[in-house]
Amino acid sequence: MTENAAWLGRDVRRARKEGLPGLARRRRDRLADMVARARATSPYYRRLYRDLPERVHDPALLPVTDKKTLMEHFDDWATDRAVTYETVRAFSDDPGRIGERFLGRYMVATTSGTSGRRGLFVLDDRYMDVAAALTTRALASWLGPAGLLRAAAGGGRFAQLVATGGHYVGFAAYSRTQRAGGWRSKRLRAFSVHTPMPRLVAALNEYRPAFVIGYASTIMLLTAEQEAGRLRIDPVLVQPAGETMTTHDTDRIARAFRTTVRTMYSATECTYLSHGCAHGWYHVNSDWAVLEPVDADHRPTPPGEFSHTVLISNLANRVQPFLRYDLGDSVLLRPDPCPCGNPLPAIRVRGRAGDILTFPTPGNAPVQLAPLAFGTLFDRTPGVELFQVEQTAPSTLRIRLRTAAGADPDGVWHIAHRELTRLLTDNKLDHVTLQRAEEPPRQTAGGKYRTVIPFDRPDPRP
Repeated sequence: MTENAAWLGRDVRRARKEGLPGLARRRRDRLADMVARARATSPYYRRLYRDLPERVHDPALLPVTDKKTLMEHFDDWATDRAVTYETVRAFSDDPGRIGERFLGRYMVATTSGTSGRRGLFVLDDRYMDVAAALTTRALASWLGPAGLLRAAAGGGRFAQLVATGGHYVGFAAYSRTQRAGGWRSKRLRAFSVHTPMPRLVAALNEYRPAFVIGYASTIMLLTAEQEAGRLRIDPVLVQPAGETMTTHDTDRIARAFRTTVRTMYSATECTYLSHGCAHGWYHVNSDWAVLEPVDADHRPTPPGEFSHTVLISNLANRVQPFLRYDLGDSVLLRPDPCPCGNPLPAIRVRGRAGDILTFPTPGNAPVQLAPLAFGTLFDRTPGVELFQVEQTAPSTLRIRLRTAAGADPDGVWHIAHRELTRLLTDNKLDHVTLQRAEEPPRQTAGGKYRTVIPFDRPDPRP
C-alpha cells in the first residue's frame, strides 16, 4: 500500500462512508502502528514504553506527554537521529529558510501556543498529505458541487491570514507551496496579521478571494470592516481558526459576508484535528487523530461535561510522534449524534479564547489588535521563555517576561520593547504606554497562562 495523496483522499472518503466501524478500525490500527514505530526508533519513547504490551490499541495505556517534557527530551524524542535541537533551532532562527525543507525532507514549525512556551516541531510529508486530504474532504462537504463551482468561477483564490516573519505552521506551509510552484501557488496568497487594518483591507479588496482562512480574532476585525463597507469582498467560505468562537460570532460573520462560515479547532501539533459543522460543533477526524477529554488525573471525562484538559494523538507525523499529548484545552464531547449527520465525534471547546485588545485614540475610532500580533512578536524575540501582556488601563500595557536560562533580561527587554513600539506605531498607537513588570507571568487558578489579557471593562451588551 502506497499512502500517496490520491490514496489518502480515497481512504478518507471510504472511512466516512463506512461510518463508526471503519473509523474505529483505522484509528486502532494506526495508533498501534505509530506506537510500535515510536518505540522502535525514538529513544525517548523506547524508555517511556518499556513496560507496555507488545502491541497497543488503547490510548489509555500510554503515559501522558506535553510540550515542556518533549522539548526537554528533543534529541531523543525524534525518530530521525539527524534531527537535533541545535540544528532545528538554528534552522528556525533563519527567516530566509521559511518553507525550505529541513534536511531536505521535513517542514519546521514553531509555536508558543496557549501556554506561551515556545515549541519547535518537525513535520513530515505524511503529516502534510493527510492534512491536505482531510481539508479537501471538508471543503467538499461544506460547499457541495454548487459552491465549489462558484468558487472556481471566481478564480478559486485563497486568502490565508497568517503570522509572518517566523516559521509558524500556516506561513511555513504557504511558503513551502510558493517554493514548489505550480497551480496551487498561483491560487494562494498570504496576508500578514501584522498589517495595519487599512492596508489589509485594501489588499483584500484588490485580491477578491473566494476563500478566507485564518485566525478568528483577525477575521472578527475584518468582519467589522465588511459591516462598515470598507471591506468589500464576496467569499464563498470564511474559515476562522486558532481561537474559540461563539455562535453569535459565526452568525455575525455569515451575515456580514453573506457566506458559509465553518470553524476549525486544531494546533500545530495536529493541524487537521477537527473541522466544524453548520450546527457549531467541531468534528474530530478520528481516523487520523485520537482526542481524549480527561480530568486533572487524566481519567476520562464523561460525554456532556467539560474536561480539565484534552489529550491528543497525531497518527500521521512519524518524525516527532505526538502521542497522548496534553494540549491544555477544556473540551466537551457531545453525548449523542450530531444533527448534521456527520458520524465523526463532535466536541465543543472552552479553552483558547482569543481576546482582542481595544485602544482609544484621540478623536478617532478605537483601534483593535488581535492577540496573535503580540504572540508571534514574542515568539520571534530571542531569549523569551514565557510572556504575558496585560492591558492594565485603556492605554497601558504591562509586559511580564520570563527569560530563558543564560539570556540577558535587559537585552531581551530592549528587543521586546523595540518591537512592541514598532507594532504600536504602525497602528497609530504611539500614545500607548509600555510598562516592564518586575513580576513574572501569572497563572490562572487552573494553572494556565493567559498570554494576552484585555482591560477589564464592563460588558456593554445586555
